[in-house]
Amino acid sequence: MSWIARLFDRGGKGRPRRPGARAASGAVSARSVRYASSPLLASKTPPWRSKFLVGLVGAGFLLLLGRAVYVQVIGTEFYQQQGANRYAYKLDLPANRGRITDRSGELLASSVEAPTVWAIPRDVTASAAEKRQLARLLDMSSGELERRLSDNPNFVYLRRQIDEPVALQVRALNLKGVHQLTEYKRRYPAGEAAAHVVGFTNVEDRGQEGIELAFQGALSGRDGSRRVIKDRRGRVVEDIGESVPPVDGRDIELAIDTKVQFFAYQRIRDAVAEHKAKAGSVVVLDVQRGEVLALANYPSYTPGERHNLGGGQLRNRALTDTFEPGSTMKPFIVGLALETGRVTPSTVIDTAPGRLTITGSTISDAHPHGALTVEQVIQKSSNVGTVKMAMQMQPREMWETFSAVGLGQKPQIDFPGAVTGRLRPYKTWRPIEQATMSYGYGLSVSLFQLARAYTVFARDGELISTSITLAQPPGTGVRVFSPETARAVRHMLQMAAGDGGTAPRAQAIGYSVGGKTGTAHKQEGKGYADKKYRAWFVGLAPINNPRIVVAVMVDEPNAGKYFGGDVAAPVFSEVVQKTLQAMGVAPDLDVKPQIVARHEDAVEESF
Repeated sequence: MSWIARLFDRGGKGRPRRPGARAASGAVSARSVRYASSPLLASKTPPWRSKFLVGLVGAGFLLLLGRAVYVQVIGTEFYQQQGANRYAYKLDLPANRGRITDRSGELLASSVEAPTVWAIPRDVTASAAEKRQLARLLDMSSGELERRLSDNPNFVYLRRQIDEPVALQVRALNLKGVHQLTEYKRRYPAGEAAAHVVGFTNVEDRGQEGIELAFQGALSGRDGSRRVIKDRRGRVVEDIGESVPPVDGRDIELAIDTKVQFFAYQRIRDAVAEHKAKAGSVVVLDVQRGEVLALANYPSYTPGERHNLGGGQLRNRALTDTFEPGSTMKPFIVGLALETGRVTPSTVIDTAPGRLTITGSTISDAHPHGALTVEQVIQKSSNVGTVKMAMQMQPREMWETFSAVGLGQKPQIDFPGAVTGRLRPYKTWRPIEQATMSYGYGLSVSLFQLARAYTVFARDGELISTSITLAQPPGTGVRVFSPETARAVRHMLQMAAGDGGTAPRAQAIGYSVGGKTGTAHKQEGKGYADKKYRAWFVGLAPINNPRIVVAVMVDEPNAGKYFGGDVAAPVFSEVVQKTLQAMGVAPDLDVKPQIVARHEDAVEESF
C-alpha cells in the first residue's frame, strides 16, 4: 500500500492527516525501492552510447552549417547563376548578312525572311490526319515526321526556311505544340550563271563556297544580344542590363559584270552542248584594272536548290582544274627568244621535214611547213620551230619566264580553291622535257592562271595583279618583257587568229583580236588517253590597245571536232564582241572582217 493510500485509509472519515518527517522518509525509501526494482532502469547505460548520440547530433549540425556556408559564401555565384537561369535569358539579336553586288550594283546575293517550323513534341496533340497534312506541307513522309517528333521531347526543327505560302498553310492548321520563327535565307538572282562566283551559304547562314565563303567574316557581321526575364510561359517580362546592338555585315562589291557573266555562261553552255563535251569554262579579265569581269563554268547549279548535286557541278573549274596548256605556251618561248636577242620576228627557222628527234623521242608538226619565220612559227603553231628556239636556251631561263608570268604559283586572288598548278624545278629537266615544255607538255596550269599570264602581252610586257572585287586603286604591273617584245608577240597572235592561222574563227565583228589556240591529249594515269582532248583559246582585244583578255576551255569535245580553233575560238569571238560592247569600247575596224568558218580553210595546230 502506498503512502498516499494510507493517508486516506481512515474508513473514509475525516480529513487526511499530514504525513510527518518519518513518513516522508519512508515514502522516499519506498519509491526508491520501487524504481530500482524496474528491469529497464536497473540496467546501466554504457557511457559510449550517450557520447555517440551526442557526436551524431554534433556532426549533423556541423554538416548543415558547412552546407550553409558553402551555399551562402563559397558557391553563392554558382547558385545565383542557376537561379537566374530559371528566369533570365540571353536572346541573340542576329546581324543582317551583307549583300553581294556586281560592279554596277546589280544584286547577286541578298537575305530574305524565311519562316522555320519547329515543335515541342511533348505538347503536340495533333491527330493522325493532321500529322499527315502537316507532313505533306513540309514535303516529308509521315514516318519522317514521327521520327523527328520522337527525337527530343523538348525541341525539334520540323523544316527550316520554308516559303511564306507554305508557312501560312501550316499556321492555318493551328496545331498545339507546333510553332514558327523567322530566319533568313539567301536569294541569288543570277542563278546558275554566277553560281561558281557567288557560292552559297548553309542553313545556318555561313558561307560554304565562292564569295560567300571567301568573305564570310565581312558579310556575316557580328550578332548582338539582349538579356530579359521570362515568365513560366516563356513570355518576356522585362529587359535586364544593357543590350548589345548587332553590327550588320558589309556589302561586297564584285568586279564581275552581270551582263558579261550571263553571256559568257550562256555561250560556254551552248558550246559544251554543241560539241557533246564534258565541261567548259570562260575567264574574262579587264587588263587595265586587273579586274575579273566574268568567271563562268558549265555544268553549273542553282545556288538556292542544291539537292543531289555532284562535285562536277560545284567545282569552279576555271580556278580548281589544271591541265597541260599545250600550244598556248609557245608565245612565251618566242617572247623570251626575242627578249634575249636570239631571234627577230623575221628570223627564218627550218622546220623541215616536220619532225625533230631529241634523245630518242620524236617531236612532230601536224603538217610539215619547211622554212618559217618566227612570226609564222606562232601563226602555224609549229612544234618543231618552237623547240628549236627553246633548245638554244638554258632551262633556268625558261623556268624563270614561266614563273614570272605566274605559273607554278597560287593566284593572288580573294577566292577559295585557287590551285598552284605544276612547274617542276629546272634542275630536274631532261632535254626532252625542256623541249616538250616549250609547247605546253610537262607542266600544268589553271585557265585563270593562263588568262592572267596573257596580260603580259596585253599590257606591253607587264603582268598585272588581279582582283575579283572592284580594285581601288587598279592592280599594279610587274615587268616581264620589254614593250617592243610584247608588241611583236601581240602582232604574231593577231596573225594566228587571222587568215592562214590556226584560229580564224576567233575574229570578232568590228574588233581586231589576237590569240593562241591550244589542244592537248588528256592525261589518264601515267599516260595520255587516245581520244580525249582539251581544247582552249586565249587571246586579247582590241589588238593595238587591248582592254580585255579572254580565255576559253572546252573539256573532252566529242562531236567530231576537238581542235581549239574549231571548238574554243568561236566562243572567244562572241564573248569578246559582247564584252567590248558592254564596256563601251568603240570598234577599231572600219569594215566587217571576213569570218573564216570552214574547217578546211584553217591551219590545224600541232600538239
